[in-house]
Amino acid sequence: MVSVHTVIDRRDGAQQAAEGVARSDAQATNSAANRKLYKSRVPIYPREQDGLYRKIKWAMMAVTLSIYYLVPWVRWDRGPHAPNQAVLVDFAHERFYFFFIEIWPQEVYYITGLLILSAVSLFLINALFGRLWCGYSCPQTVWTDLFIWVETKIEGDRNARMKLAKAPWTAGKIAKRVSKHTIWLLFAVATGGAWVFYYNDAPTLLHELVTGTASVGNYAFIGILTFTTYTLGGMMREQVCTYMCPWPRIQAAMTDKEALCVTYAYDRGEPRGPHRKGDPWEGRGSCIDCNQCVAACPMGIDIRDGAQLECINCGLCIDACDDVMAKIGQPPRLIAYDTDANIHRRLVGKKPRFRFVRPRTILYAAVLGIVGAIMVYAFATRKSVEMDVLRDRNPNYVTLADGAVRNGYTIKLLNQANMPRDFQLSVGGLKTREVKVIGLESDAMPAVLHVDADKVRTVRVLVTVDKADLGTGGSRDINFTVTEPVHQESRQIESVFITGGAK
Repeated sequence: MVSVHTVIDRRDGAQQAAEGVARSDAQATNSAANRKLYKSRVPIYPREQDGLYRKIKWAMMAVTLSIYYLVPWVRWDRGPHAPNQAVLVDFAHERFYFFFIEIWPQEVYYITGLLILSAVSLFLINALFGRLWCGYSCPQTVWTDLFIWVETKIEGDRNARMKLAKAPWTAGKIAKRVSKHTIWLLFAVATGGAWVFYYNDAPTLLHELVTGTASVGNYAFIGILTFTTYTLGGMMREQVCTYMCPWPRIQAAMTDKEALCVTYAYDRGEPRGPHRKGDPWEGRGSCIDCNQCVAACPMGIDIRDGAQLECINCGLCIDACDDVMAKIGQPPRLIAYDTDANIHRRLVGKKPRFRFVRPRTILYAAVLGIVGAIMVYAFATRKSVEMDVLRDRNPNYVTLADGAVRNGYTIKLLNQANMPRDFQLSVGGLKTREVKVIGLESDAMPAVLHVDADKVRTVRVLVTVDKADLGTGGSRDINFTVTEPVHQESRQIESVFITGGAK
């Protein structure tokens, strides 16, 4: 059996030779005669692959597509004054509903928190398992897999599709292409149609779309999303991940040699080369250079070249390689979810290990926990009543004939509950002669303000203070308190009362 150092030397020599060829090719390409500003896309025809990771991808596709298409149809009873769609972005009434959660425009910090949690979760997953999101859950990956599946069922597997692409246009070829693109468009229309259901009551909108009475905006958004889904999932595919998505560039800073990624075990596979049945395995690696890993890759890369920007860690090359290893009688997982650090450990005779607890994973987990705790606390202490107090600035105050001073305030009271409620408004902080709520017949305090469910009520309040109670200085502190006695909720807002410099 060849020694570890011999394997390394041969691999380094092969790599240097390959780099020399690459430099020569690059020089030829960059010559004045051959220089091009744009290279046309080389179509990729991934081979239909079966195996563990392919089954996981099918399962993830079924789950994610089911969630996407079915969630707008889930109902959630919020009472008679609110919509019963479980997930709804209601722009008309400025609400976001998510099952039992209702978010108002002034609570956008909840959305910010969710975005932070999503980003940090992605960082943590990448540090632990590489681009797992890209390979299994990313919408681009899911819809591309779906479109390739349709293409395979109509045009055949890899070799048949490549042969068809080179074949002249015949009635059979036209029929296959038209069938494929028609089904692609149907999936794309369904994608755009499902998206607008998240912004409208789904059953109502479906009826409007079918009868042609839906708004122009809904039809426009369906058209835009149909175009983007058809183009990105059917036509551009891997180019979206390679050139349009920023995550491949960012993830390089989020990972390290201890991250569990799809990895080629060159310590075991090299030196590679063809192998015939009955030939000895001494002096060579397990890789027979069959290129089945390349044929199965939806990105068209060779994982044996090491970690690459294009790799989405989908694991299909693992399934392809395991099939070959079984046929030639070699152990599986020549390509596997492993770490670069483990390969180096094996090269020097050390036992492989997986270090999931590392400084960067601890940091990401800590940030995730802190932000999550803040979100839970904010939601747990959230009140269903909000109040804003705006003091009149023009004029700042009014001096009455007897020397008393009057200030005006605009109070906005928000009832975030799904039922109408009565709130008691009171004024404190200084002695007042009169508190007048414009529109109420009685001046008795506390004043009772009725607010409908999910509504804002705006009232004008005039506060008058006798000259003897104004004190010194140009202003006095004042506070406004609203209380909802049934649910024992209250809000208090501090403001100022301008005295006009009374002494």
